[in-house]
Amino acid sequence: MIQLKLSTKAIAFGIVLLLIKGQGEIGGHSLPHTQGHSEPDEIVPEFLAQLTNITVPQGRDISFTCVVDNLGQYRVAWIKSDSKAILGIHTHMVSLNPRLSVTHNGHNTWKLHISRVQINDSGSYMCQVNTDPMKSLSGYLDVVVPPDILNHPDHNLEEGVSTEGGSIVLVCSATGVPEPKVQWRRETGKDIILRAETRDKQALKSVEGERLTLTNVQRSDMGGYICIASNGVPPSVSKRFDVHVNFPPTIKAVNQLVGAPVEREVTLECIVEVYPKPLNGWYRNEGNIKLHNGNKYNISEEMINLYTWHLNLTIRHLTKSDFGAYSCSSVNALGKSETRIRLQELRLPPKSTTTPTPHVHTTAKPRRKQQPGHNKGLNEVVRAKETHFSNQMQQENDVFGGGIGLPQSANSGNAGSVVESGNVNGMINGAEGAE
Repeated sequence: MIQLKLSTKAIAFGIVLLLIKGQGEIGGHSLPHTQGHSEPDEIVPEFLAQLTNITVPQGRDISFTCVVDNLGQYRVAWIKSDSKAILGIHTHMVSLNPRLSVTHNGHNTWKLHISRVQINDSGSYMCQVNTDPMKSLSGYLDVVVPPDILNHPDHNLEEGVSTEGGSIVLVCSATGVPEPKVQWRRETGKDIILRAETRDKQALKSVEGERLTLTNVQRSDMGGYICIASNGVPPSVSKRFDVHVNFPPTIKAVNQLVGAPVEREVTLECIVEVYPKPLNGWYRNEGNIKLHNGNKYNISEEMINLYTWHLNLTIRHLTKSDFGAYSCSSVNALGKSETRIRLQELRLPPKSTTTPTPHVHTTAKPRRKQQPGHNKGLNEVVRAKETHFSNQMQQENDVFGGGIGLPQSANSGNAGSVVESGNVNGMINGAEGAE
């Protein structure tokens, strides 16, 4: 291997000696300037344009262009300035790097080509003519690399898990040239909440730095977090992290007291906040009887967000035996919670019947202006019916202790309608606002 290296250097040095005559200096090597000093009336070579600085992403092909007029018997050399290595002279390569080459258009333009540029190709390049004194131009090659997010052996997790009140640290490291900047955002666009030990907190749309530390985490911190690495070289890259906060269930009834008439349907509703996913259920008689889906009951649950569930129990064809206490329950590894709902019978007033007025043929007479109070009797009947229904409802409230969730369909007479027991969205929005 050592002999091979020596022979390679010897070949390169031999090429230089064959191409050059006389004394001169190019890149620290002894190179010529033709026959002695230039004659006074000799036309001196002249550069017609500056070398262009080049910034290019790694892997691209580039070319430096050197335009020299009146070159005569002189030679053009390409040199890597920082290492003072001669890369090529005129149309001959000295460097053995296969990615480098030189060309000449037959007139006054010489080019140094570098294919698939790498980081170590960055630096200053010189186009030099071996006059006395020598003439040269320099151009800079800046090889840039788009950002790349690393997978650390110690921080290869793409999620953070803690119980409520604990801490979570997310790490996102990136490489690139120039060095990338890392920024954190929430996937939903919500603020990142940074809490201090003094209970002060900051709500920020983005956080700079490779490490994102969340302290005293709450259920509202759950969700996706995105780290974005960018350095001005496209494309920017990103990585998603999941934050999970474990806590025991808390459950609330939308209405704790619900009224419905017999032969109708009614839906009882609960809202539960819990993580991880719980086992939910509906019960009767102080929790002794678990209810299941079937002809009588329809049990469903809907996930509202990562930690909030909407539980529904629909009871069909209500009978006297269906009225009483119900409970909804939720349990996970951290605890259990339940709440009770009382279903009461809602007694509706009997439907009124009207006797049709017989059709009587009379002789046409001039109409008289209707006197005030002409429909007084009818208005009193209507008011009386309204008062009767209002008194009936008041009696039901007195019996049930007030606060009955009255079904909207209770007055409709539609036996097939489902009874709604409350405003779920308002309840959820109120809970989120309290956080």
